[in-house]
Amino acid sequence: MFSLKYLILSNTIKNRSESDKTDSRPLEKKKSVPFEKIMDWVAVGNRHDDILSSLAARLARIDREIGDKEKIEIKESGEAKPLRQIINQLLDAIDPDKITEKAREMFAKDEPTDDELKKAKDILVQQACVPFDNPKFRNALTTIKKRTEQIIDVVSTDEVTFAGIDEKAKEKARNLVDTFKKFIEDNKDELTALQIIYSKPYRRQHLTLREIKELAEAIEKPPYRLTQENLWNAYQLLEQSKVRGAGAQKLLTNIISLIRFALGKSDVLEPFSTTVDARFNTWLTEQERAGRIFSVEQKEWLTMIKDHIATSMSIEMNDFDLTPFQERGGRVKVYNVFGESLGKVIEELNEVLAA
Repeated sequence: MFSLKYLILSNTIKNRSESDKTDSRPLEKKKSVPFEKIMDWVAVGNRHDDILSSLAARLARIDREIGDKEKIEIKESGEAKPLRQIINQLLDAIDPDKITEKAREMFAKDEPTDDELKKAKDILVQQACVPFDNPKFRNALTTIKKRTEQIIDVVSTDEVTFAGIDEKAKEKARNLVDTFKKFIEDNKDELTALQIIYSKPYRRQHLTLREIKELAEAIEKPPYRLTQENLWNAYQLLEQSKVRGAGAQKLLTNIISLIRFALGKSDVLEPFSTTVDARFNTWLTEQERAGRIFSVEQKEWLTMIKDHIATSMSIEMNDFDLTPFQERGGRVKVYNVFGESLGKVIEELNEVLAA
């Protein structure tokens, strides 16, 4: 599991080291509210967590798309700090760990009280929101956002379904795909996830969620500045007959589907969870044909294990202490359900589903 910051940055800037612990709250809680209005709310003092979270998400998308010209415009608006630093300060202001760290620093104690934590948070929020007191800065961001959206939307889902796709959209899609392939080539010897994918078949060499996270972060960094969503839409535009479903689930593991399709290791591009579901059903059928019959309770646990692998690439014994396994009795219960065969089941599913 990941931290709140990682959930935000995994769809955006991906430029900070994160904890493997998580708060699974959704990133964007104000999707229907215009960007300008969110900034205005912050400027007048409406600074609830969900508003700051949404603001960070919008800014991160802008930061991912802008170039040197826009960065100069932001600086000329009177804001000296880079946009990324502003985003990070917003995230710090709603990060419980950062708030606790600030309170410990302010009050010189290991266990700050609730009141002290609130005071620390208020200071972090105030500091993070200072730039939005400047109307020139807000206006500059509004203008830049509108300009970048005109470019981003060239490869939007609506564009993909439109019968008369123009050549400009196709050209942008081709450029995105070419950049993606260049990323793979440039990093095939650097990133562990790519090394493993290239080395297939790779028995007992399973991708980990940490490696997937590293891969997902890398594609969004300069000079590539790619996102799974735009890549998925680009492939749908260029090779619609080979693209099944949509990558809108925004699961980290969908990057594996994109990589394998780009390398020609998969004939179709489909969400990773769809691939895992198909492999699981095939595996289950093969087991039953071989006389290995699972009880209803065992199948329920197998399905939970399958779903975990679809989002996390693999499963280990420690994972049974997490949701949803813990609510069903955790590692003690799963061992009681499968007995001595549990280790073999885990090994098989890791190999078959995530291969």
